[in-house]
Amino acid sequence: MLIMNNIEKSTSVVDDSELEDSEKMFGDKLESQALQKGCEEDIEKHCRRCIGKPTMRTMNKLRKYGIYVLFCMLLFAMVFQFSADLRQPSYPVFKLSEGNMTNRMIIVVTPTYKRMTRIPDMLRMANTLSHIKDLHWIIVEDGNKTVPAVRDILERTKLPYTYMGHKTILGYPRRGWYQRTMALKYIRSNTSQILGKDHEEGVVYFGDDDNSYDTRLFTEYIRNVKTLGIWAVGLVGGTVVEAPKVVGGKVTAFNVKWNPKRRFAVDMAGFAVNLKVVLNSDAVFGTACKRGGGAPETCLLEDMGLEREDIEPFGYEKDKDREILVWHTKTSTPNIVKSNKNSTKKAPPPDTFGYFVEA
Repeated sequence: MLIMNNIEKSTSVVDDSELEDSEKMFGDKLESQALQKGCEEDIEKHCRRCIGKPTMRTMNKLRKYGIYVLFCMLLFAMVFQFSADLRQPSYPVFKLSEGNMTNRMIIVVTPTYKRMTRIPDMLRMANTLSHIKDLHWIIVEDGNKTVPAVRDILERTKLPYTYMGHKTILGYPRRGWYQRTMALKYIRSNTSQILGKDHEEGVVYFGDDDNSYDTRLFTEYIRNVKTLGIWAVGLVGGTVVEAPKVVGGKVTAFNVKWNPKRRFAVDMAGFAVNLKVVLNSDAVFGTACKRGGGAPETCLLEDMGLEREDIEPFGYEKDKDREILVWHTKTSTPNIVKSNKNSTKKAPPPDTFGYFVEA
């Protein structure tokens, strides 16, 4: 009996201690939950003060707005790309020609004179040269002063240029010889100014204002001339084309009809000379050239000390369908109807209605 009571008592003691432990653990848990809830309430109250919305609702709002902002950014990018495509011109855009990587400055010498077709001729040539980089254009007016309309054309090309007036002096033919001579003198005395800081070499080319030029003439032929470059010219010398005869990469003769025995039977538009050759001589266009039968090209090149062995031919590589990159064209003078055909007096200049025309 005593034993049973002790057992029951012992059991009772054990149950009471376990109950106390359980109550303590439950109390701690309640206290922890209360503390956590209190923290959450404090955080939520703080969020209400700062944002005005509960934390969870705020996060939902932020997610919603974030998706909205992302959608707007994507829509803006699509609209911007579409508008950029619309801004692209539908017409072809011409870029500056870059046919090679040489650092030679091309120096184009153009004699010019007053005539009714001069402005359209200069416009055509200016439009061609404006596509060539590293080019200095020297224009010499056959007159005592320059012409504003021509200067305006030169300004619009954005090319570096020199425009000066030198009226043909007595003894020279009025064919641009004296103007080219003055250009050569200018080149020799202003070399560093023409080349600038970015160029150490140059090539001189005599380009008339009424010829027709392919941009590749400058980028693939002229810029690569190391001494004397020569190529074909169309519609010149009383024939369809004049060209050097090339055998084994060397010029042995010239395929021309007029005076083929010239050492350099070439048209003015058919050659270019490296600047070093020009600077190492004092050769100019004289008042006459008997060796050329009246044509000045061979006299100039011979006076520069050049030989046929110095010629670098261009454009001959194909067996057929070779391309001509320069044409000796000439704008014909328009047939202007005179008002008084039977009058002995000199007819007045035509009415231009306020527009500038070199009549």
